[in-house]
Amino acid sequence: MIEVDLRPSWLVADLGAPRRVLSFAPYRSGFATAQHVVWREVRDADLTPDLNVEDWFARDLAAHGHPGAVGLLTSRDVSRFVRTDAEVEGAHVACLATVGLGNAEAVGSRRAVNGVGWSTQYGTINILVQIDAGLSEAAQIEALTIATQARTAAVLACGLALPDGRRATGTGTDCIAIAADPGTVAFAGLHTALGEAIGRAVLAAVTKGAADWVSENGGTARGYP
Repeated sequence: MIEVDLRPSWLVADLGAPRRVLSFAPYRSGFATAQHVVWREVRDADLTPDLNVEDWFARDLAAHGHPGAVGLLTSRDVSRFVRTDAEVEGAHVACLATVGLGNAEAVGSRRAVNGVGWSTQYGTINILVQIDAGLSEAAQIEALTIATQARTAAVLACGLALPDGRRATGTGTDCIAIAADPGTVAFAGLHTALGEAIGRAVLAAVTKGAADWVSENGGTARGYP
């Protein structure tokens, strides 16, 4: 599960075969069939206000041989990815994540609206979860909610405080992708072995990624460097 190809500015996750991928990715969002989920590392200067990001990203992916991939964008150094696995009662889950917290937010409010300036540090948490079981569409949606809970729990646990003292729960540009084959598994909630495995894998990946980001950015989770 999840073979990784890393090269400058690109992180390519190979799912082994075309899978049904559910995401809110910048490219090929919703339910899509894809064998690859691709991270593209960018900087603010790459994405100017007048740029049509979807068109640009489609051309860029095609030029690099991945026109059919689900595409993720990040300013996090893609070489800092974290890969984890979890298995519970035969349910096997793999997770690949990059974690940047520079544009962190606390759910229920927006720093820009509150007049607080944005950090210039790395932002975006991008998460890919591959599940070995065949899922119904409803179970795949439920799996996305479990991954989201795990992401939020990991960010809360890292203790990153926003400038106004609230604790971060994620970033303004997070993205999660869930890859699985279509199948008959109908549930992936917290009471199931599959839900436990998803939670374990994502919690471990984001916890490690958040700790790395905090260490790289001043060694403290209290505010920004």
